[in-house]
Amino acid sequence: MEFNEHKPIYLQISDTICDKILSGEWGAEERVPSVREMGGMLGVNPNTILRTYDHLTNEEIIYNKRGVGFFVNESAKEKILKIQREGFLRDELPLIIKKMSLLGINPKDVFDCNK
Repeated sequence: MEFNEHKPIYLQISDTICDKILSGEWGAEERVPSVREMGGMLGVNPNTILRTYDHLTNEEIIYNKRGVGFFVNESAKEKILKIQREGFLRDELPLIIKKMSLLGINPKDVFDCNK
Protein backbone atom coordinates (compact mmCIF):
# COMPACT_ATOMS: atom_id res chain seq x y z
CA MET A 1 0.00 0.00 0.00
CA GLU A 2 1.34 3.43 -0.93
CA PHE A 3 0.60 6.22 1.50
CA ASN A 4 -0.27 9.84 0.82
CA GLU A 5 1.83 12.25 2.87
CA HIS A 6 -1.08 14.68 3.23
CA LYS A 7 -3.30 12.37 5.30
CA PRO A 8 -2.41 10.43 8.46
CA ILE A 9 -1.50 6.81 7.71
CA TYR A 10 -3.99 5.41 10.22
CA LEU A 11 -6.83 7.21 8.40
CA GLN A 12 -5.63 5.91 5.03
CA ILE A 13 -5.63 2.37 6.42
CA SER A 14 -9.07 3.03 7.88
CA ASP A 15 -10.30 4.09 4.43
CA THR A 16 -8.90 0.88 2.91
CA ILE A 17 -10.66 -1.25 5.52
CA CYS A 18 -13.91 0.64 4.91
CA ASP A 19 -13.52 0.01 1.17
CA LYS A 20 -13.13 -3.73 1.85
CA ILE A 21 -16.31 -3.70 3.93
CA LEU A 22 -18.28 -1.71 1.35
CA SER A 23 -17.15 -3.99 -1.48
CA GLY A 24 -18.23 -7.06 0.49
CA GLU A 25 -14.69 -8.43 0.75
CA TRP A 26 -15.12 -8.33 4.53
CA GLY A 27 -18.65 -9.21 5.65
CA ALA A 28 -20.62 -8.45 8.78
CA GLU A 29 -19.37 -10.34 11.84
CA GLU A 30 -16.25 -11.44 9.95
CA ARG A 31 -12.96 -11.40 11.85
CA VAL A 32 -10.54 -8.64 10.87
CA PRO A 33 -6.80 -9.48 10.70
CA SER A 34 -5.06 -9.03 14.04
CA VAL A 35 -3.06 -5.89 14.73
CA ARG A 36 0.20 -7.77 14.09
CA GLU A 37 -1.13 -9.51 10.96
CA MET A 38 -2.34 -6.24 9.46
CA GLY A 39 0.89 -4.47 10.39
CA GLY A 40 2.88 -7.19 8.65
CA MET A 41 0.66 -7.17 5.55
CA LEU A 42 0.96 -3.39 5.16
CA GLY A 43 4.52 -2.99 6.43
CA VAL A 44 3.57 -0.52 9.16
CA ASN A 45 4.10 -0.39 12.90
CA PRO A 46 1.47 -2.35 14.88
CA ASN A 47 0.84 0.81 16.94
CA THR A 48 -0.40 2.50 13.76
CA ILE A 49 -2.79 -0.41 13.16
CA LEU A 50 -3.97 -0.23 16.76
CA ARG A 51 -4.70 3.46 16.25
CA THR A 52 -6.64 2.57 13.08
CA TYR A 53 -8.65 -0.09 14.93
CA ASP A 54 -9.33 2.31 17.81
CA HIS A 55 -10.63 4.86 15.30
CA LEU A 56 -12.86 2.28 13.59
CA THR A 57 -14.09 1.01 16.96
CA ASN A 58 -15.02 4.56 17.99
CA GLU A 59 -16.95 4.91 14.70
CA GLU A 60 -18.68 1.57 15.51
CA ILE A 61 -17.45 0.02 12.26
CA ILE A 62 -15.56 -2.79 14.00
CA TYR A 63 -15.66 -4.10 17.54
CA ASN A 64 -13.31 -6.03 19.79
CA LYS A 65 -14.17 -9.41 21.30
CA ARG A 66 -11.72 -9.47 24.15
CA GLY A 67 -9.20 -12.28 23.71
CA VAL A 68 -10.59 -13.23 20.28
CA GLY A 69 -9.95 -10.25 17.99
CA PHE A 70 -11.68 -7.52 16.02
CA PHE A 71 -14.81 -8.12 13.96
CA VAL A 72 -16.85 -6.18 11.42
CA ASN A 73 -19.92 -4.65 13.06
CA GLU A 74 -23.31 -5.81 11.75
CA SER A 75 -24.21 -2.24 10.73
CA ALA A 76 -20.75 -1.29 9.42
CA LYS A 77 -21.81 -0.72 5.79
CA GLU A 78 -24.58 1.68 6.78
CA LYS A 79 -22.28 3.59 9.13
CA ILE A 80 -19.54 3.87 6.51
CA LEU A 81 -21.99 5.09 3.87
CA LYS A 82 -23.38 7.69 6.27
CA ILE A 83 -19.90 8.96 7.21
CA GLN A 84 -18.71 9.05 3.59
CA ARG A 85 -21.86 10.76 2.32
CA GLU A 86 -21.59 13.44 5.01
CA GLY A 87 -17.90 13.97 4.19
CA PHE A 88 -18.62 14.21 0.48
CA LEU A 89 -21.42 16.73 0.95
CA ARG A 90 -19.38 18.78 3.43
CA ASP A 91 -15.90 18.67 1.85
CA GLU A 92 -15.91 17.56 -1.78
CA LEU A 93 -19.19 18.68 -3.32
CA PRO A 94 -18.70 22.39 -2.54
CA LEU A 95 -15.33 22.26 -4.35
CA ILE A 96 -16.92 20.54 -7.34
CA ILE A 97 -19.75 23.09 -7.46
CA LYS A 98 -17.26 25.97 -7.24
CA LYS A 99 -15.14 24.51 -10.05
CA MET A 100 -18.23 23.93 -12.21
CA SER A 101 -19.27 27.54 -11.64
CA LEU A 102 -15.82 28.85 -12.58
CA LEU A 103 -15.84 26.76 -15.75
CA GLY A 104 -19.41 27.63 -16.65
CA ILE A 105 -20.57 24.04 -16.42
CA ASN A 106 -24.29 23.55 -15.87
CA PRO A 107 -25.33 20.49 -13.79
CA LYS A 108 -27.52 19.44 -16.75
CA ASP A 109 -24.35 19.28 -18.89
CA VAL A 110 -22.81 16.78 -16.47
CA PHE A 111 -25.78 14.45 -16.63
CA ASP A 112 -26.12 14.81 -20.41
CA CYS A 113 -22.50 13.81 -21.05
CA ASN A 114 -23.03 10.51 -19.19
CA LYS A 115 -25.67 9.31 -21.67
